[in-house]
Amino acid sequence: MDIQYSKRIKLMHALCLADTLHDDKAKPKLDLNDYDALAAADYLSCYVTFKAIQAAERSPLAERTENFDMLSVYQAYALLAYAFFTRPLAQENIAPKLAAAQITIAKTLFAGLPDAELLEIVQSGFHKFQLIGDAEVAHWAEFRENLDKLTVAFVIAGTDDESPHDKEEITPLFGQLLSQLCEAFASD
Repeated sequence: MDIQYSKRIKLMHALCLADTLHDDKAKPKLDLNDYDALAAADYLSCYVTFKAIQAAERSPLAERTENFDMLSVYQAYALLAYAFFTRPLAQENIAPKLAAAQITIAKTLFAGLPDAELLEIVQSGFHKFQLIGDAEVAHWAEFRENLDKLTVAFVIAGTDDESPHDKEEITPLFGQLLSQLCEAFASD
């Protein structure tokens, strides 16, 4: 059975939300009509970025003081994931809202930071996002292609019983791509 992408991404949102709930009494909504496809993309972008940070064994708290610019790399990574999570929605006439998404992503990834720091992260992250998106160099094209394939594989793995993989197998791959991006923007 073929399911609309918007329903898949909403289902994936519900499944990942259920994974993150620590309170057995707190349960995600079961009706997919209660979910919004763009909000699902926001959530999934943050979810895979958090998982990537963990898999890459990064420490945003330490980097805040030692290498603040690395936080904008995480922001750019999440924006790229958002772009790839939302790309298939165009077939359903659902347009991404990148300006709103980048604020939501920053406030989620960096909750508790002062507004001035959030603004700096958003601006620098968006600049990196644009550089990567516009770059014609082969390694950036390959990076974009790999992240695009990974986001699709993640959604399929989590929502299709016939998928050869499950999302737990795919999640560590987000960490590998994040490590590549961090290396590319590492300060010397």
